[in-house]
Amino acid sequence: MKAINLCLAALLLAGSSQVMAEGGADRTFARAMLENQKAMERYAANQGKPAPVVQDYRYGMPLDIAKVVSVTAPIKSCNVVPSRMTYEDSAGQLQTVQYQVMGQCRNNGG
Repeated sequence: MKAINLCLAALLLAGSSQVMAEGGADRTFARAMLENQKAMERYAANQGKPAPVVQDYRYGMPLDIAKVVSVTAPIKSCNVVPSRMTYEDSAGQLQTVQYQVMGQCRNNGG
């Protein structure tokens, strides 16, 4: 009976640490995206342009990229995580797209 209780306790602890790790990744992503948004607002103001609005990338979405301004680095996670790219289009307008990438994980070479 003690062995079963110990096994259950170990499983619960392992599960809760995984949830805490995922929550940490969510907070890391939120902080990185907020920092990126503020940086792009400052960049836009310095360039005399309106700040870009974040759009979710859709497969096949046409992108008119004349100059890449910023790409957020993937966060440390063994899951798929959001990333953003801000660019100037051929009309000189700033655009930001959010898309999914594989996080940097020790298991996948990151």
